[in-house]
Amino acid sequence: MRIHATISGSELLLSVIAIRLAVLVVVAFGLTLLPRQARNDALACNATVAAASEARPPAGITGPRIVDAAFADMLQHD
Repeated sequence: MRIHATISGSELLLSVIAIRLAVLVVVAFGLTLLPRQARNDALACNATVAAASEARPPAGITGPRIVDAAFADMLQHD
């Protein structure tokens, strides 16, 4: 008697989910084993970049004199 051992769609889906979950657990466990200093250095680097971007004024804001001059020019041409 011959038995066909085919895998159904739900078994395939469950096996893919199980593999992804196992990879996620291994990666999370690996991250917990990293030295604290390495993670703090990475956070400090991100904080430095964020502080530098906050120090720059946004590019879209123009001065009031420029806006007034443009408005006066528009009124003059109307």
